[in-house]
Amino acid sequence: MAREQKAKAKKEQLKGKAKEATGRAVRDLPLEGEGHAEKSKGDARQAKEKTKDIFKH
Repeated sequence: MAREQKAKAKKEQLKGKAKEATGRAVRDLPLEGEGHAEKSKGDARQAKEKTKDIFKH
């Protein structure tokens, strides 16, 4: 289960980075904001999983 969540977090981070970069390249602020939000969601998911790992041991 944790492995799936970690993979999902990485996927969200990469997808968000790509959208954010594309938004910046074409000067599309809504796309850039959407990418940043998606990247942040992935960061939060990753932090949650790391916290669970710390308290598991």
